[in-house]
Amino acid sequence: MAEAGTLHDAFIDELRDAYDAEKQLLKALPKLAKASKSPELRQAFLTHRDETQGQIERLEHVFASLDEKVRGKHCDGIAGIIEEGKAVMEEDFDDAAMDACLIASGQRAEHYEMAAYGTLVAWANAMGHTDAADQLQQILDEEKAADEKLSALAEGGINQEAASGAHPQDEAAEADDTPARPVRAPIRKAAGAGRGNGMRSSGVKKAGRR
Repeated sequence: MAEAGTLHDAFIDELRDAYDAEKQLLKALPKLAKASKSPELRQAFLTHRDETQGQIERLEHVFASLDEKVRGKHCDGIAGIIEEGKAVMEEDFDDAAMDACLIASGQRAEHYEMAAYGTLVAWANAMGHTDAADQLQQILDEEKAADEKLSALAEGGINQEAASGAHPQDEAAEADDTPARPVRAPIRKAAGAGRGNGMRSSGVKKAGRR
């Protein structure tokens, strides 16, 4: 009977999964950047691509600190998220809507990684792998920062711009339904108006007087 696996075995398995996920994202992030219309969003994806390269090196350091061979295990979860992102890029969205969808795709990946690294940090600390925990915490902090950056871009104008173009027909209809202000006819003064107030027209002679 095979010996049951331990938390250490599960930890190494998750570590290999994370390593493969970063490798996949290293190839996917430039594609997200290329599809972005906003210069700020494009730069955010490229910046995180550079961070991802550093994260791969940190994971290799973690493997070495545990005397484990550097090896990845295909990450089905991140692969699925990347495929969804590819499908988004093939859609015929307007520029603002495309950027909003790319942000959503990027944040799906970030949230997946945040969950994975949160678990790895907790397990490393529980088993006393202090150096590994420190390296993994740095990666987790970078993933959180990348997610916050994407949220800031979305809330800083991209979502609102996309929303403003979501229902142009409704906005046009609202403009057409706005009631017009009634036009008042010009008021004409009746002949002799105001004479009851002691007013007298100049240059008009009273009848019967010489």
